Amino acid sequence: MSLKATEVKVGDTHEEEVCRNLSRTQIVQYAGTSGDYNPLHSDEIFTTQIAGYPSVFAHGMLSMGMTGRMLTNYVGDGRLKSYGVRFTAQVFPGATLTAKATITDIREENGEKIADIEVSTTDEAGTQIIKGKASALLD
Repeated sequence: MSLKATEVKVGDTHEEEVCRNLSRTQIVQYAGTSGDYNPLHSDEIFTTQIAGYPSVFAHGMLSMGMTGRMLTNYVGDGRLKSYGVRFTAQVFPGATLTAKATITDIREENGEKIADIEVSTTDEAGTQIIKGKASALLD
């Protein structure tokens, strides 16, 4: 299912919980999948005693991927034309993340209707961990 130009308007929002109680196992699984073995994501002693963080934390791209899943759930598979984010805070084990998409513009480009979307993901404390933008093709 995809968004229809006749059914959306500027200001419309979609929100989803994309992760509940992020586990260390999920973080390590992502390290294996991505090939990013930075010890900040898996080595508690290195992360706390050497780097000075309170705990290991998730890869930014893991949070971006979870947020991207919310976007494709909202706009439909194969509809994203662009998607980019800025990582604004670490995501620690135990986090619950909620992603939100807000339609900021509906425009025509090369005969196609495009929705511009502001994206934000926050943790359970309300801390924004991702801020970004996307655009998607509308039906």
